[in-house]
Amino acid sequence: MNFSNIDLRKILLLLPIFSLPLITINMQQMPRPSEWYGEPMALLASQTQVVYSWFSDEVRGTTSLYLNLINIKKENNQLKSQNAELKAQLTAMTELKLENERLSQLFAFKQKNKMDLLAAKVIGRDLSSDHSTIMIDRGSSDGIKPMQAVMTIEGAVGYVFRVEPGTARVMLITDRYSVIDGIVQRSRARGLVEGKSFDACLLKYVNKSADVVTGDLIVTSGLDGIFPKGLPIATVELVNKKPYTVTLDVELKPVVNPNKVEELFVVRNPNQVDLEENKPMTPSSLNTINAIPGSQAHTDGETQ
Repeated sequence: MNFSNIDLRKILLLLPIFSLPLITINMQQMPRPSEWYGEPMALLASQTQVVYSWFSDEVRGTTSLYLNLINIKKENNQLKSQNAELKAQLTAMTELKLENERLSQLFAFKQKNKMDLLAAKVIGRDLSSDHSTIMIDRGSSDGIKPMQAVMTIEGAVGYVFRVEPGTARVMLITDRYSVIDGIVQRSRARGLVEGKSFDACLLKYVNKSADVVTGDLIVTSGLDGIFPKGLPIATVELVNKKPYTVTLDVELKPVVNPNKVEELFVVRNPNQVDLEENKPMTPSSLNTINAIPGSQAHTDGETQ
């Protein structure tokens, strides 16, 4: 055998290939030592699981909170809507209660009075600054005629000047074209009550020597054929005695604020009634009327 022809490089390459199965068998039979990187990897994996679990819980909590907030917002909007409806119902019930009180007082007044009164409601107001008029829900079909007096429990409001089948126009005592014959209840001094502005009147053509002082009550004289005698019109606010004039300049405040009236009466028999026969209206009696809950003067703050 010629050993010089053997290739050592081939032998060295084949030797590991043939010895690899033997080494593998031996390693399977021997106990395997734990690798050095096993514990760090296990610790890293456990911490990763902890972080993932915390993140998952936070995501679920945040999502649940968001959904709860959406539901709370919806419930809040529903509660606001219900609250608004309840407030509207309460307001309507309060208005009905006040109207019922006013109508009850009007009915009681009509029952105790000898006047032929027709109840009416205000359904419109003149928006013009030149006139102070209102529209009522009674007309010629109800027996309303021009120049009939209009009043409330407290006193004069105005008089009818235009009539339609179902409605009528009333000129308020504060209209600058309104004129009512009046007298000072205390001293019986006479004059004409004329409208001045939105909430004021004047007593004109009163003799300069007449006894008129602040606080006096002006009532209807009954001579104009429109108003019954003794119906309160206004109270004296100011008396001016100007030099070189023969009459007094008297400023008045209406007993009834005609711009706030809602229910009223139309007087159909003014010449047959004298309100001063039994119980004259005085400032003290007006205060008694004003003290009645729900009365026009009481609610409007027009106590004298």
